[in-house]
Formats: sequence, C-alpha cells, structure tokens
Amino acid sequence: MIPYPSWLNAGDNTWQLVAATLVGLMSIPGIAVLYAGLVQRKWAVNTMLMAFSAFSIVLVAWVLYEFKMSFGSPLHLGPGILNSAVGRPGTITSAGAETGKAAIPLVSGTGAMPDFRFPQSTLAYFQFAFAAITPLLFLGSVIGRMNFKAWLLFVPLWSGIVYSVNAFLLWGGGWWAQAGALDYSGGYVIHLAAGTSGFVAAAVIGPRLARDRARAVPNNLPMVAVGAGILWLGWNGFNGGDMYFGGQNAAAAVLNTNLATAVALLTWLLLDMFAGPQRKPTFLGAINGMIVGLVAITPAAGFVTGVGAILVGLIASVIVWLSWNKLGKLRFMQKVDDALGVVHTHGVAGLVGGLLVGLFADPAMAVYYNKDGSVFSVAGLFHGHPKQLLVQLGAAGTIIVWDAVMTFVILKAIGLFVKLRAPDEVLEIGDLAVHDEEAYPSEEGLAAVGASASAAKAPVTAAEPVAEPAAEP
Repeated sequence: MIPYPSWLNAGDNTWQLVAATLVGLMSIPGIAVLYAGLVQRKWAVNTMLMAFSAFSIVLVAWVLYEFKMSFGSPLHLGPGILNSAVGRPGTITSAGAETGKAAIPLVSGTGAMPDFRFPQSTLAYFQFAFAAITPLLFLGSVIGRMNFKAWLLFVPLWSGIVYSVNAFLLWGGGWWAQAGALDYSGGYVIHLAAGTSGFVAAAVIGPRLARDRARAVPNNLPMVAVGAGILWLGWNGFNGGDMYFGGQNAAAAVLNTNLATAVALLTWLLLDMFAGPQRKPTFLGAINGMIVGLVAITPAAGFVTGVGAILVGLIASVIVWLSWNKLGKLRFMQKVDDALGVVHTHGVAGLVGGLLVGLFADPAMAVYYNKDGSVFSVAGLFHGHPKQLLVQLGAAGTIIVWDAVMTFVILKAIGLFVKLRAPDEVLEIGDLAVHDEEAYPSEEGLAAVGASASAAKAPVTAAEPVAEPAAEP
C-alpha cells in the first residue's frame, strides 16, 4: 500500500483526526464529568455510564449503517423532500471503504466542496464524533429517572431514525442542503435537535421525584469546571474541523468560536449581576453563558467575521438568558422536567445561532474554488441575500417537527416493552440500586455492597442449610 496516495494531504488528514479526537473528548470525559458534577451525587455513576454506553452504541451503529444514511446515496422514498431526506444504509467496514478517498457531500444547491484530501475513515470518524455527542447532550434532559435499559434501546433507534435524517438533509446533499440551508457545524443538526428531543423525552418519561427536583443541587462544581473546560477547548475541533481542510477558514472558525463564547459568558454574568433573581455572579450562570456561546456560534463559525461572532455571542446570550429566567418559569414549561435546561442552552441557542447566520453570513469568509473554476460563497440578509433567513427558518422548522414527532413515537414504542421511567423505589436510592456503585461511597453503601459480595461468594454446604425466608405480613 502506498502510504501517501497522490490525493492525500498529510496536513489535512492529521488535522481532521485531531479535530475528531477533540470532539470525542467533548463527550468522554467532557459531557460525562460535566453532567455527573451537575446532578445529585446519587446519580453521578448512572450519568457517566449512560454517556459512555451511548458513545459506544453510536460508533457501532455508525460504521454498520448510519454513516451511509447520513452521507451516502439518497434513498428515494417519494416526492419532494422525501426524495432526498436520507441516505441508503450500508457498511463502511471493508478495506476499500476505510482506505479509499473520502466522498464529497453537496453543501448547497449552488456548488460542491473541493475534493477531500483524506480517506473515508477519517471523514467517518470525524462525523461519528458529532453523531455521538448529540444523544449525550439531551441526556441532560432525562437524567435522574430514565430506565437504563430504555436508554440502551432509545439511543440507536433515535440516532438512526432521527439524527441520520437531520445530517443528510443539511450536510449530506439532502433537500435542505440543495435549497441552500447553512449549518456550519451542527447548530441545527446537533443542538436544535438535542433541545427538541430532550424536551419531548422529558415530557414523555415524566419528572424526577418531587423531592429530587426541589433539591437539584450540583454535587461537585470543580468537576463541572473540568467538564466545561474540556467542552470549550474541544469545540476548537468541533468548529475548526468542519471546513475539512487545515486552511485559513479553519483558523477563522476557531477564533470566532472562542470570541463568541467569551462574549456570551460575560453577557450572562453581567445579566445575573444586574438583572438576575439574586443580583449575584454565579459560576453556573457563567457556564450556561459559555455553552450558549459555543452552541450559537456553531452554525455560523466559518460564515461570519469577528464582528459577527461578537454579535452572535451577545444576542444569543441575552435571548437564552431571558428564555431560562422568564420563559422557563412559566407554568407550561415547569410541567416538563428538563433536568439541566437543555431546551434553553442547546435548543433555543441552536435556533438563534442558525437564524443569525441568515443575517450575518459574510460572502468573503467561506469561499470555495471548485475544479471547474466556479466560486461558491454564502451571504446573509445584511450582505444582500434576504432569502437566506427564510431558508434558515424552513430548515429549523423541519428539524423541530421531525425530531419532536419521531422522539415521541420511538419512546412510545419502547414503552410497550420496557418501562421508560425507573420505579420510585429505585429513584429514591439512585446509583446503588441501578449499578451497585457510588461515585462517592458512603459507609452504608460500602457495607451494603460488601455484604452483597460476601453473600454471593459464600458456598452453600450441607452443614450450612439455607434459611427459609420469613413470611411476608
């Protein structure tokens, strides 16, 4: 085998693999420890295991059928949008599939990307990291009550039926890609989807125990800081890798990502200090602002200038702060127990960021020069293309409706075979009841586990008859 085929660029290939690894680190350990620190201590193990298991499930499904569903040949299911809504399932496990040149997805109706200069395995792993983090994000909506077995069933079904359609529609040459919809790195495909599906899942599964919901205090803020920091810096791969080339636009996307995030964090902090309920700066508020900035700039990172990035961070932080502190307090919102507020920090932020692309996209930023000599760039309303905002609205509406309906249907179908919500007696105990493990073992917990282990190891002999259980009253 030739180590460097004529079509391969070692720099592009290296950057994509590094970017993919950064995105993977956002999931494990990033999201795992961030969420595990935010929940009550009795749910830390359950949260981490749900994250690690979902990451693993998506990878297996991705190489067996989902990558082709997201970036393969269209599966023609009917007229209109159905003609190019999802790709034809197929595996990518053969030698040719892994070592051959990466395919080229259509990115809009007006042009295609230049040739990729890395193998399909690089593209597949990079895109897997995006597919994997999405269910981990809306895990934050159902923490503290979802049955673990139901989670193991839900993740592959949702990833195949919902995520693959989202990805193909906007990234894989599907209907909205051909219409010119813009989503640089997943504001719609990942974050709007996570916010929508998480909110619906929380409504279908039901709330946490009332006492747990009232005492939802983080158990480990330093762990939250570690997870948040990994998330922030990992986002350099999230947005920096989505140009698919190690060039100037990747660098601009990284700078814009960090700029918008810093502005959003500071904006939320100031809003808490001067308009919040306690009029105090809070670490958790700053983390919410950080996440909002990261999410909102995601659909825009390579399409806007530094000024656009500052405006995205500022506008999104103000809107989501109001959503969290005002809309979230309304009675109909309170009825749904979205444990970590994913609908706000990911759903609303992703929607706002996607719409702001329709305003601020600058045609001087992401410019593709194709082999045939044509040039492809994008522009928003403030750069002479008002139609872009309408296209962004249409794409967002499609994601919201499809994800909400299919999340509801999938959960109801799973509920026919497995209880979606763990029993109340299990919810009272938490990790020990579900996994026989604790993040911070108590003396009682160690004694219970030790007694259970001793009983399991003790041999039964004729000299030691087994006692009959006492009759229940």
